[in-house]
Amino acid sequence: MEEEVSLYLEETEERMQNSLEHLQHSLSKIRAGKASPAMLDGIMVDYYGTNTPLSQVSNINTPDAKSILIQPWEKNMLQPIEKAILAANIGLTPANNGEVIHINVPALTEERRHELVKQAKAEGEETKIGIRNSRKWANDEFKKLLKEGLSEDAEKDAIAEVQKLTDTYIKKVDDQVALKEKDILTI
Repeated sequence: MEEEVSLYLEETEERMQNSLEHLQHSLSKIRAGKASPAMLDGIMVDYYGTNTPLSQVSNINTPDAKSILIQPWEKNMLQPIEKAILAANIGLTPANNGEVIHINVPALTEERRHELVKQAKAEGEETKIGIRNSRKWANDEFKKLLKEGLSEDAEKDAIAEVQKLTDTYIKKVDDQVALKEKDILTI
């Protein structure tokens, strides 16, 4: 029984860690005024009839804090890449000079900054829900083990341990969101 408890604790922590990693990935897509190749993550380009990630058909660089340079590996990909960026509706306008695609990243307005902060906080709340669901899952498993012969003290200890994990991960989420908020609001 003790072995099963520790396995459930490990799996719970793993689930919580996955939630946190998902948050980090989501927050990296929210732009904070500085140009970043991550801003174009998730953009799919029509590559000979197949939806392909932009990063797999081109080289993406940030020559400075306000621009992104996209160099397709094949010249005939300029148009499809431009179309994909416009279709993604991420507030960026590509400029094609026949060789590369240049994107000027506009400065964020105060209003837009506050919208992005709200978006970051919403991502944080979603992650907290995932962490709490992991806690609920673990507690349900401990209740099942209690019915199968686990001592009440062991169950209480396991539930307390899961609560400690939950508190730790919720704090990590709050820290990540606060960091992103500071990043967004810094001009």
